[in-house]
Amino acid sequence: QVQLVESGGGLVQAGGSLRLSCAASGNIFRINTMGWYHQAPGKQRELVAGITSSGSTNYADSVKGRFTISRDNAKNTVYLQMNSLKPEDTAVYYCHVEHQLAWGPTLGYWGQGTQVTVSS
Repeated sequence: QVQLVESGGGLVQAGGSLRLSCAASGNIFRINTMGWYHQAPGKQRELVAGITSSGSTNYADSVKGRFTISRDNAKNTVYLQMNSLKPEDTAVYYCHVEHQLAWGPTLGYWGQGTQVTVSS
């Protein structure tokens, strides 16, 4: 079983920055892709950024140039550095981890979500 704990959300004014963290713990064999999703009120959950085990990244068009995803494999942690925040970034942010079991299959895990609110 893998547990994900998110932190770093909060209230920030437009133009400010936040850094989200998501740490995985438990009986970990190998973590493959890690990512961040967000969900605004009345909207579907959507991908914000993803990162592979080798460090390859991808971003939603709306956050390119402003957000940076990174990971620390030694700590089993993924980060999302959010700069130049806009009110439209306001949402609950969820991390997601693909865990590969020793015998082959993969399982997906979601963090509990952390609220990011950007005021204008």
